[in-house]
Amino acid sequence: MHQFRHHATGNKANAYNRVKTNTLGLHDDDDDSFHNEQHQSALTLRSTPTDREEQDEGTITSQPASSSSFQDISIIVFPLLLIYISNQWSRYSISYLVDFSPDNAAATFTAMNVDLEFTKSQYGLLASTAFTFLFAFSSLIAGSLADKYDRKLLTLSSCLVWTLATLAQSQAQTYDEVLIARVVMGGACAFAAPAAYTLIADKISKDKLAFANSLYGSGVYLGGALASLSLLLDNNMGWRGTLGVIGGFGVAATIVSGILLPSDGDRNIVVDAASNGNDASSSSSTTQQQSEDGGENNLFSSAGQILSIPRVQFLFVASFLRFCSGLMIGVWAAPYFKQAFPDDAAQYAVVNAFIVGGLGMTSGILGGYIADGLGSWVKKSNEEALSGADTEEGTPSSTGMPSILRDNFDEETIRLLLPIVGSLLAIPAWYQATHAGTNFEASMFWLGVEYLVAECWFGPTIAVLQSSVGASRTGTAQGLFVLTGAFANSAPTLLGWIYGNKVIDSTTSSSSEVLAGLLSVGVCAGYLLSSVFFLVSASASANGGGGLQRVAQDTKDEE
Repeated sequence: MHQFRHHATGNKANAYNRVKTNTLGLHDDDDDSFHNEQHQSALTLRSTPTDREEQDEGTITSQPASSSSFQDISIIVFPLLLIYISNQWSRYSISYLVDFSPDNAAATFTAMNVDLEFTKSQYGLLASTAFTFLFAFSSLIAGSLADKYDRKLLTLSSCLVWTLATLAQSQAQTYDEVLIARVVMGGACAFAAPAAYTLIADKISKDKLAFANSLYGSGVYLGGALASLSLLLDNNMGWRGTLGVIGGFGVAATIVSGILLPSDGDRNIVVDAASNGNDASSSSSTTQQQSEDGGENNLFSSAGQILSIPRVQFLFVASFLRFCSGLMIGVWAAPYFKQAFPDDAAQYAVVNAFIVGGLGMTSGILGGYIADGLGSWVKKSNEEALSGADTEEGTPSSTGMPSILRDNFDEETIRLLLPIVGSLLAIPAWYQATHAGTNFEASMFWLGVEYLVAECWFGPTIAVLQSSVGASRTGTAQGLFVLTGAFANSAPTLLGWIYGNKVIDSTTSSSSEVLAGLLSVGVCAGYLLSSVFFLVSASASANGGGGLQRVAQDTKDEE
């Protein structure tokens, strides 16, 4: 884009008018009024939070202008990834330390629910709602703090707290003690993602943002894989010893990340100092805006501004539904497969670890990589259309970019194709995984397919969210996103309540059959609805200015 703008010629300016006229449905005799209206439109676009390069002119951001290398990404992402693995392993290990087998064969040594005597519905509360109780409240605070203060300190402190909560669970003697520890863990875990994603957004170039986000997001799958392998630890060390090992990993992750992760200091001081170097008009404008908003980083003001963006509104709805499906799988898949295939429990631990850690991580990273590639392709196609628009053949439709994509997606929202398509493909795969009868291999095959197609959504979604809000509100936006996931924890809790009641009432179906039916309906419905709202989110953004239209407006404004 930068190079394209600086090589614009007077000849190309005429071409811009024709391309913009085609895009907006105007006629050539409207050129004079079009110039004035288009200039105002370009200014309006720049005043709305649609692109990190075109918003918050008074905000200081250190996002690099040149493309980040893999080494640049690794320096930032690797220590954050260690912390996130600890986060996810601590959070989801409880799913593998319970056993609700109907024959009462589970031992107190290996099954937490047998040792502490709690029910299916109480387990659903522990695994989701109890964790969410403080997690939901903390996520917004975490996002706001991540916009202001040292994110290294926030990251390390939160990791230490959830590690202590994990160790406390290993020593619990009652259900209530585990419940309290899970609440504390939820409050601490909320700080990890907002701090990490804002740091990545500041330090990684925009064209590699989805990939970097996906690389960090792979901690979900690596942590999930380790949680699955906790079954093997449980068989040898018991549930208490397993939680002790997980806590030890958290301590190690805190120490290593403390050494490797660079500090970014007090961000208020950095921003204030940098703002003093701005020109008078920019400072005046920024001060006035801050006064009107009650402070640029005011929590409620920032949240209100973020939630006023149509693209973000639908993105949060879609993400909530997608989280519901993922959390129902995360909380109830292990209990289901252990019941459905009791003789393959050890094999399931290994296979599931490979599926979650290998295929899930592969899907996530490839999703980010492909999303960045799609964004670059759309941007290049739009620029080529404009550069060739001074000939009759050089119209936007001749660039090789399908018209349905050009009309409905820009270089940002094209990334949402990944969660749209992935969610739709995951529906039949998940259904087959829970309806394979007694065929363990077939069930695991379809589970692997489900992870491969479904888990590409996270990095692209975060990248679109980050590009849709102001640079000074990235942390708050991420906090709202985490809060969305927190609300989605109600889904596995509700499923657990329904499951417990249906097992009691059912006289014809086994416990595993009842759970399979509930998981099929809940997970598949969440996938379907999320794909619809991801599409609506992309359409909302396109209606505000499609990719080709925005390139034309920006270039005209620059000239």
